[in-house]
Amino acid sequence: MRLDDLGKDLLTDYLNEELTREMKSLSSKRHLGWPFVFHRNGEKIKRITRAWKTACIKAGLCGPLSDENGEAVVRRISKGKVKEKVVMIATKLFYDFRRTGVRNMVRAGIPERVAMMVSGHKTRSVFDRYNIVSDQDLKEAAQKMQTYHEKLSSVTEPQESKRGEVIPFKEAQNG
Repeated sequence: MRLDDLGKDLLTDYLNEELTREMKSLSSKRHLGWPFVFHRNGEKIKRITRAWKTACIKAGLCGPLSDENGEAVVRRISKGKVKEKVVMIATKLFYDFRRTGVRNMVRAGIPERVAMMVSGHKTRSVFDRYNIVSDQDLKEAAQKMQTYHEKLSSVTEPQESKRGEVIPFKEAQNG
């Protein structure tokens, strides 16, 4: 991400206070002449796969790598001594957090079109794949429908009071 691409308005208007502080901090620590906020020795980061896995493991978002028998994979970490360590792998994907962000925006009441713009989704179909409906969402929908119908029935009059006189079918045809 280039600082020039962010623009001044984005830093002050569109990020919450915590993110604005963090971006300003990162910006102040970058070397002059390096246009990237996130970089590796001044060069654009092309893939973050290894860094992502390392960060997840350091943050505890990981689990042991298992072999085909379900046993933890162990590797030697020292040549001279017999010292072994369980191989850990990240249990979170980068896009898990994008999905969480989309769900949180929708549940916070942010219009879906705005959430699409924030998350960078260009098509509705891809956005819908990220906006996963949970069992809790379905329970809340059922409760809202029940509340709506209860409110509706308390406001309207019973249908019988709105009906006219009942006329037998034959009388109506002759009359």
